[in-house]
Amino acid sequence: MTACAIEGGSAGAAATAEPEAESGTEPDPKESGAESGPEEYGAEPRPEGSGDPGKPAGADAPGLPGSTADEGGPKASPAVGGPAAPADAGPPPGGFTLTSDGAYAARLTAAPGPPGERAWYPERWTLDGPEPYAVPLPLGQPEELDAQVAPLADGRVLIRRQVADRQMFSLLYPTGPGTGELLLGAVECGEMTLLPPSPDGRCVYALSAGEHHSSLWLVAGGAFGPEEVARIPGRCSGGAWLDRAGRMLALDRRAPGGGPVKAVAVDLGRGAEVTPLLQIAPGSDDRLLLADADSGLLLIRSDAPGHDRLGWGVLGSCLPVRFPECLRLADVAVTPFAVQPGQMLMPESCAVALRIDGAAGSWVGVWRPAGRRLHQFAAPLGWVPGAGYWSRDGVLRLPYTNGATSCGVALLEAPQDVEPSSVTGRPSDAEGGTQPSAAVSAPAVCKPVPLGQAPLHRAARSD
Repeated sequence: MTACAIEGGSAGAAATAEPEAESGTEPDPKESGAESGPEEYGAEPRPEGSGDPGKPAGADAPGLPGSTADEGGPKASPAVGGPAAPADAGPPPGGFTLTSDGAYAARLTAAPGPPGERAWYPERWTLDGPEPYAVPLPLGQPEELDAQVAPLADGRVLIRRQVADRQMFSLLYPTGPGTGELLLGAVECGEMTLLPPSPDGRCVYALSAGEHHSSLWLVAGGAFGPEEVARIPGRCSGGAWLDRAGRMLALDRRAPGGGPVKAVAVDLGRGAEVTPLLQIAPGSDDRLLLADADSGLLLIRSDAPGHDRLGWGVLGSCLPVRFPECLRLADVAVTPFAVQPGQMLMPESCAVALRIDGAAGSWVGVWRPAGRRLHQFAAPLGWVPGAGYWSRDGVLRLPYTNGATSCGVALLEAPQDVEPSSVTGRPSDAEGGTQPSAAVSAPAVCKPVPLGQAPLHRAARSD
C-alpha cells in the first residue's frame, strides 16, 4: 500500500483551518481543566459540581477495579485494573515501546536499590498470551539512562547505546538463565533516535537529525548491520508508518532554510523518495502524530486554526482536516497514542486512545471522529503514560506495573457514543456531523499529495 493524500481546500483557504463545531458539545473550561480529571479507573468523570472541588482528581476514588460512574459506562476487566487513581510515576527512561501488533513490548527498568544507585536493564513484555509476563534481559553491566529499546516480532529486543560519539546497536534475547547479545554494529553519530518498530516486525529504523539534513538508518533487519537508507534535506523528527508493509514512513520536516514544519512521506520501496504529505496552510506547522493503515485515519497537530490544535483527516479523502472542539481541553495536554485497527473504509468509527496530562497526573481519553465526544477515564495505577494498543473489537489494553503487579494489562472497552442509522447502519450525518470519507472501493495507488494541492469535491464544512 502506498499513501494517498488527505484532501481538502486550497492551501490558503480559511475553511481548512476552521475548528469543527460540536453542536452543543462545546467543553466547559472548568470541566476540561486538569483539576477535573477522572476519579477511578474505568470510570468517566463526574458531572460538574459533584464531589469536593478543592480535592485533586482521584481523592475520593474507592479503588475498585472496573467500577464505573454509571451503569451504562464501559467497564474494565475485573481480572486486571489495579487501584483507582491516575498513575503518578513518570515513564521509564527509555520509554515503553510496543510492536505494531501489540504482541511484545520493551522498556528499561531498574533493579531494587537505593535511589540514585539503581541499575537499569532492558525488560521484554509478552502480551499476546493468556497472561502477560515480563522477561528481564540484564547483561554484565547496567545500561545508561539514555539507552533506547525496541521489540521485534520474534521476541528479541533491539537496544541502542551511546558510547562517546558512536551509536552501538545490539539484539538481546533470553538464553536460559542469562541474556544473549548479538552485536549489529555502530554508527558514527552524536545523536540518534529509534523510530517506532516497522509494521513488518523485522526492521527498526533510526533517525539522525542535523541542521541541514537528516539521515534515516536501517539499524535492525538489514543484511550487513546498520546502513543509511536515506539522506533527507532539512531537519526531521517524529515518525509514523502509513502502511502495513513498512514501506511508507511519514516524518515531520523543517526545510534547510527554516520555515514551518511539514509532514512528508518517505517511500522506502523507491529509493527513499520524499514527497510532501501535509500542507494545510502555507505558514502552518503541520505534524502527523498517528496513522492507521486499515482505515486511513490520520491524527494531526497543526497551528493552522491560529494556534496549536489536534485534528484528524483521512488518506484519500476529499474532506479537509477537522479540528474537533471536544479535543481542545484547558490546562492539559492531549496526545493520541493508539488507533483501533481493522476498521476498513470506516475511519470515523475508529476509537482513538489519548493520553491526557495535567496537574493531577496522566489519564486516558477515548474519542471517535463520528462520536464527537471525549470520554475520560482514570488510568490503572502504574500505567506507563502513552502506552497501549487496541484490539480489533474495540478493547483498549493498557500495560501497567505497580507494587502489587509487576506486569499487568488493564482492559478498557471503548464506549459507544454514536447511534447508527436505522436505514444504512451507519452514523447519520445529522447526528454525527460527518459523512463517510473513504470511497466504496479501495483507493487507487497514488503518491502523497499536499493538502493544499488536492482537489476539493465539496465545500469545506464548519458545522
